[in-house]
Amino acid sequence: MEDLTRTMLEAVEDALRQVVARANGSSLEEMHHMLAYHLGWEGEGSGRTARGKRVRPLLLMLVCSAAGGAWRDALPGAAAVELIHNFSLIHDDIQDNSPLRRGRPTVWKKWGIPQAINAGDAMFTLAQLAVLNLEKTTNPAVALKAAQMLNETSLQLTQGQYLDMHYEARGDLNLEAYWPMISGKTAALLTACTHIGALAAGAEPGIVNAYRQFGRALGLAFQAEDDLLGMWGEPALTGKSTESDLVQGKKTLPVLYGLSQGGSFARRWAKGTIREEEALRWAEQLTKEGAREFTQEHASRLTQQALQALDEARPQGEAGDKLRELANQLLHRKT
Repeated sequence: MEDLTRTMLEAVEDALRQVVARANGSSLEEMHHMLAYHLGWEGEGSGRTARGKRVRPLLLMLVCSAAGGAWRDALPGAAAVELIHNFSLIHDDIQDNSPLRRGRPTVWKKWGIPQAINAGDAMFTLAQLAVLNLEKTTNPAVALKAAQMLNETSLQLTQGQYLDMHYEARGDLNLEAYWPMISGKTAALLTACTHIGALAAGAEPGIVNAYRQFGRALGLAFQAEDDLLGMWGEPALTGKSTESDLVQGKKTLPVLYGLSQGGSFARRWAKGTIREEEALRWAEQLTKEGAREFTQEHASRLTQQALQALDEARPQGEAGDKLRELANQLLHRKT
């Protein structure tokens, strides 16, 4: 099974390199290098860690194979979703003023904000060109539908990012505000991955819909679990400080729950930014007010929805086994 995953990841890496090569040319070598740097291929610290896990293209290819298709036919879609993901990361790093990405200086930190915006725009455009190659590996109808889906997903990503940033300055939010935000972030792109993968396989409409529902529930559950780990996880395992969400004023699920209770956490939040040295205390207060239990319950419910939808999709073969394994890895991370 590991051989299958390794083969898929090597193939998508080759596909990504071919697409990104289109950004190169006379006097464009540095622009190409910016994209290759962000994707983890070039520069100091390049390699597997700098590339990331490539979960999204892997998910798309596994769905295609598990739905009865040839996963290599889905490679243009797999490359496209990974490029959309990385376009969003380049822009997110600018908006969040993040100096590091996977342990290396971010693109804007190395080349400045104007050129980083340009690099992100190039990544977005390359994704649009990549997905159209599904016409050659599948058929024009699949390519057109996948391209439409990729554009709709990109709009949802920008809407989710807008809400994430907009919410930081608002003090009147309720719990219902959380779901539109995360639906437009992690869930949108994972939904596109599973949907495009099933389409590339030529699966029947019922199976395509089951995979689509699986991707959406997977994304929602992943984000709820991420909020849980961001507040109470072990930094050595998650790679993320448990203070950062509170200090940055992020409206995560446990924070919104705490605000809805109107208790001591809500009163402290209303006074202004929580300092790093007091973040642990207020995380403990959120636990006392029930936020941890509430977040865990929602993560568990969404996890069950994702696994139920996957069962309804009836994934087959070695790819089906690997798909279930990947889903469980994403849905059962350690606090």
